[in-house]
Amino acid sequence: MTPVRLPDAEWQHADGLKCVLTTLDDVYGGPRYVGGAVRDTLLGLPVSDVDIATALLPNEVINRLEAAGIKAIPTGIEHGTVTAAVAGKNYEITTLRRDVATDGRRATVAFATDWQEDASRRDFTINALYADPKSGEVFDYFEGLSDLDARRLRFIGDANQRIAEDFLRILRYFRFLARYGGGQIDGDAIQACAAGAHGLTALSRERIAQELTRILGLKNPVASVKLMIDSGIFTPFLPELASDAADKLLHLVEREAQFAQPVSLPARFLALLTRDSVAADKVAARLKLPNKMREGFGHRLRAGVPTPANVRAIAYRANIDAARDAVMLYAVDAAVPECLARLEQWDIPTLSIKGGELIVMGLPAGPVVAKTLQAIETSWVAEDFPDAARQRELAVKAVNAVLSGLD
Repeated sequence: MTPVRLPDAEWQHADGLKCVLTTLDDVYGGPRYVGGAVRDTLLGLPVSDVDIATALLPNEVINRLEAAGIKAIPTGIEHGTVTAAVAGKNYEITTLRRDVATDGRRATVAFATDWQEDASRRDFTINALYADPKSGEVFDYFEGLSDLDARRLRFIGDANQRIAEDFLRILRYFRFLARYGGGQIDGDAIQACAAGAHGLTALSRERIAQELTRILGLKNPVASVKLMIDSGIFTPFLPELASDAADKLLHLVEREAQFAQPVSLPARFLALLTRDSVAADKVAARLKLPNKMREGFGHRLRAGVPTPANVRAIAYRANIDAARDAVMLYAVDAAVPECLARLEQWDIPTLSIKGGELIVMGLPAGPVVAKTLQAIETSWVAEDFPDAARQRELAVKAVNAVLSGLD
């Protein structure tokens, strides 16, 4: 059989990468590309990260890199990973390994020299593809190439065992399914994920949040998320999941496509939840989401039902992104185009009237000035942010009302 070869791609010609590869020649056939760079190049997709496998021990990798003037960072040296930083790019270099012990969260490994043994400890067949940098020959130990062609996602070996080694593989399965699936679903894999879902409670909330964020950030994760819901994957860590979460996420994704809107992670998260600010805040705290996203949940949930008449007021009180997301999530279908149009290329204005001007107009200094400014601002927002001349008219009216009440 004619060997499959890696198509030529721009990333392979980076001078820094060539320098790294040159330092790693060894008696075991030299280094190989592994994982995502091989998989995505075969699919004609862009490659962002290049991982390299080698039979050299980590300390030898470091010594060789430093001798060549390449910065070596021991990012995961206990697991055999060294990062080479060169020409503004990072390349992860990992020594071939075999698992000695696993507990569902982490593995104790021993270093090896057998390529198939290294491949056997990886998660999915499409991630266990290696390629020779010199010849381009692709090494496939578990029929990953046929799975890639069929857009079929399979665990290597027994799915239950792979999951028991690291329960995060459950979420990784659904992420990869959303990105690379499309063919026949592997029923054994789904059953194994459902059976192992309880193990997600053993993982850190940060690891879960990272994977969930990656899933929701994909172009169209709806089918994958629905499978997760049907399989009980969310139960251990997201009890606030709405009963109609899949339908709401589908509606949001369809709107994004219809109106050419970018993916918004806060909106995608909120599509999974009931419209309850307390529940959303609990989710953000439990998953240790960034403070900005946590605050953003509140802005979007407080927006009410966006309409063309109030959408700029929503943006003023929060920000443009929050208002746009509220439109995508909560506006009625007929209102969406005009709401988005009113936010397009609109810069949130600033009220030009200041407290000193109100005092010049006759207000006594003190709390009444701030209260009057708030009243002016409320009128200004209600009138859809008129210009400076109208702002002054509103100010005069408000000051006169206050002064007449003081008489």
